[in-house]
Amino acid sequence: MTSRPIRVLIVDDHDLFREGLRQLIETDDAIEVVGEAADGQQAIERVRALNPDVVLMDISMPGLDGIRATEYIVRHHPNTHVIMLTMYQDDEYVIHAIRAGAKSYLVKSSKPEELLRAIRVAAEGGASIDPALAPVLMREYQRLLTKAPSRTQQQLSERELTMLRLLAQGYNNKQIADQLQLAESTVKNNLSALFQKLGVRDRTQAVIYAISHGLVPRPTDQRV
Repeated sequence: MTSRPIRVLIVDDHDLFREGLRQLIETDDAIEVVGEAADGQQAIERVRALNPDVVLMDISMPGLDGIRATEYIVRHHPNTHVIMLTMYQDDEYVIHAIRAGAKSYLVKSSKPEELLRAIRVAAEGGASIDPALAPVLMREYQRLLTKAPSRTQQQLSERELTMLRLLAQGYNNKQIADQLQLAESTVKNNLSALFQKLGVRDRTQAVIYAISHGLVPRPTDQRV
């Protein structure tokens, strides 16, 4: 019995880059490209029509940009996971991507195997952060921490700390449930409560919190 391929939508305003991504993805039998879009508005329309598992989203595009398109997709299509794939490594673009709610953040110079791995991780509900972007992400989270009441490691239970560490290793809810011998629904509820306790809204921000507090190692070439 074989599972269906991961369905991917490519969003970028450069025809050659989209074609290159398509050719790369088609080397992996477990992933298929179901459509393309050249701007954010087209991306939203394609997501409505095609219901892809993963969207590879450029940031800077004419018309509706990738940030605003991501905000809409994350809000209205929670089962579609967005990977920001950008040439920008400066704080402004990356921080806007964080706030938009994208699942993962990669630069366009990433290695092909890193991109394919990120697609698999996103499809399973996990998150990936390009090591080149980690310092920017941590600076943003440190800035947020200075504006919020301090939350110390002592306020987290042993189970909550374990969940943070598993999130940082790229585990999805089912894998966390297997590790902790819990029901998957229990893990989902516990993570929601943990995110609220930390003042974060998603898995990626929770991992950034854990990294900035020394609860997990800083990313090098690992998925997070």
